[in-house]
Amino acid sequence: MKIFLIGFMGCGKSTKAKQLANRLDCPVIDLDAEIVKSEEMSIAEYFEKHGEAAFRQLESDTLKTFDYPETCVVATGGGLPCFFDNIEWMNENGKTVYLQMSPPQLVSRLHNREKRPLLKGMDDEQLLAFVEMKLAERNPFYNQAKIVINAFDLDAEILEERLKV
Repeated sequence: MKIFLIGFMGCGKSTKAKQLANRLDCPVIDLDAEIVKSEEMSIAEYFEKHGEAAFRQLESDTLKTFDYPETCVVATGGGLPCFFDNIEWMNENGKTVYLQMSPPQLVSRLHNREKRPLLKGMDDEQLLAFVEMKLAERNPFYNQAKIVINAFDLDAEILEERLKV
């Protein structure tokens, strides 16, 4: 079974993917890390050099062409489910889990903003407004996940139990 963790940046997709993969004794795939490896540049550099549209296409292509092990946990980028038919593809090819958090919870976790192309230069007030706006846009996609779970202080054991239901 392929498990795709989706949600807004800062919700813990990469961290929970590692914890869950460890519990399930399977590989973890971080799609952003795979893009960094294949393109030999950071996501921020790719955004700056090629723009968001090119990144979203590369992200979708990576999602759909990656050679996944039969069982694995996949950490996705925050915007990935919201473009093209990515959420449908993930739902057809695995189990999707939306790691849900409120805007104030997300703001409290988004400290290193300079590494995140969409957040560069924002103060907390601007970031909160941005997160509220983006979540309103993205929630229709995120909520198509097969499992929606509150990710604030989420224990990997609880996440594993929810996957068995």
